Amino acid sequence: MSASEVFTIALALLGGLGLFLFGMKTMSDAIEKTAGAKLRPILEKFTSNKFLGLIVGAVFTALVQSSSACTSMVVSFVDSGLMNLYQAVGVIMGANIGTTITSQLVSFNLEQYAPIFLAIGVIMYMFIKKEKVNRIGEIIIGFGVLFLGISLMGAAVEPLKESVEVQHMFASLSNPFIALLIGWLVTGIIQSSSVTVSIIVVLASKGMFNENLIICLFIILGCNMGACMTALLTSLSGKKDAKRAAMIHFLFNLVGSIIMFLLLTFFGDFIQNLLYSTISKGHAGNYIANSHTLFKVFQVAVILPFSSLLVKATYLIVPGEDKGKVGYGDSFKLQFIGNTKIFNPATAVVSAQNEIERMGSLASDNLNRAMNALITMDEETIKDVWEVEKNIDFLSHEITDYLVRLTQTTMPIEDLKSIGGLFHVVNDIERIGDHATNIVEAAQTKKERGITFSKAAMKELTGMMDAVNQNIQLSLDMFMTRNDDHLKQIEEIEDRVDQMERDIQDSHIVRMTKGECSPEAGIIFNDIITGLERVCDHATNIAFSTLKGNA
Repeated sequence: MSASEVFTIALALLGGLGLFLFGMKTMSDAIEKTAGAKLRPILEKFTSNKFLGLIVGAVFTALVQSSSACTSMVVSFVDSGLMNLYQAVGVIMGANIGTTITSQLVSFNLEQYAPIFLAIGVIMYMFIKKEKVNRIGEIIIGFGVLFLGISLMGAAVEPLKESVEVQHMFASLSNPFIALLIGWLVTGIIQSSSVTVSIIVVLASKGMFNENLIICLFIILGCNMGACMTALLTSLSGKKDAKRAAMIHFLFNLVGSIIMFLLLTFFGDFIQNLLYSTISKGHAGNYIANSHTLFKVFQVAVILPFSSLLVKATYLIVPGEDKGKVGYGDSFKLQFIGNTKIFNPATAVVSAQNEIERMGSLASDNLNRAMNALITMDEETIKDVWEVEKNIDFLSHEITDYLVRLTQTTMPIEDLKSIGGLFHVVNDIERIGDHATNIVEAAQTKKERGITFSKAAMKELTGMMDAVNQNIQLSLDMFMTRNDDHLKQIEEIEDRVDQMERDIQDSHIVRMTKGECSPEAGIIFNDIITGLERVCDHATNIAFSTLKGNA
């Protein structure tokens, strides 16, 4: 084979591989953008036990066509506290089964239908003016490009069957450890075991491993190890539990690969005969895909009963607890978002919502602190209100910057639509914080000028504050749960607070006419009542942001 022929074949292989990778990414990203926000609640809620988590992880990965996306999302959930390690272990194992679907599709020899997929996808993407149809079209285009890449790789490999040198090269790959290392390194670079195994399926179906077909199974074991790299890298900047979640993925594949390595070493002929002749009917491509799937199923069946031990092992490998854990009241620190945190487009909005809730709790507490300062006139309490307000302003600025960055990333469509509402929620919470400082300013004026409120006025303020507090808590709960069960109650409280404002102002006028309240005290009192009514409005806005589909 001449140098020019080798160059032409290498170029065709690289071109086919490029199309395959591009198609895989296009399809995976499009599926995640289209359905990621809908699939995420399923991943969060239906993981109450490891068996259910196993099913969810397998189905999720099969749909998204990426175990890396699933495991990285699980690492993000664990990092954010939305999922514990014992829930994560089932999902991670399920993801390892779901990722084998890609190689199964490749083994079906669908590349001849690639032009049909491309034609349908382009029509849906370019000529139909509906966003959902466009997204489905993008998925189909990715699917078509993927199989077009397989077709090019297959055509490039075809002439190599006639080359004695190439056949000798593949036949000489007989060392299982080297084969495992090759699979590990290639997958670690590509960061997708689905892609690497699919390439092996193409090569095997073209007869490249006919002399030593079992060596492909050792390469697959290496691919499984290399697939852990994405989750491990994702966890580096996370908390201890995030690192442990990634380590669960690694240990599962390590233990599973060791078991299969030993079985292949001692019972290789029996396993090959069973998988190749009996199950795959002598078709090399199906043999690779079926082996990949059955290996994963077998590994899960063996390791799942001992999953608790797997979790405990991660505590030995990643010992200790997080130092300097950020609490909700820590000043000028981010707990859920930031440059040093794990960033996963599919969970980025969840992290933002958690940080916003933390900001909302700070603002709510500060409002109560300000009301306490109004009653006690305590200088330390007044000082604390101003300090917390600085922290709220810091969070408002950081969260807003984070949301702006999110609009520039590839993320699920539903999440992208929700960001506009999140901006408004941050603004409403920041305004609640501002009203707390207004009350503190009133407290300072009241103290400096020796102004007092009557017992009746203080009782009215306390009653109104209780209603406002209730509305803030219900609204924040509705914001986080996306459940409108509290909606009617929130509306009733807002109406009650509006009526209370009018009734209190009427009572205030009566007291003034009787000389029970000075005009100066009346002005401060009226400002506080008006401010509390506006706080209630801001809280209601937070609740309604979820109904509009904006947050």
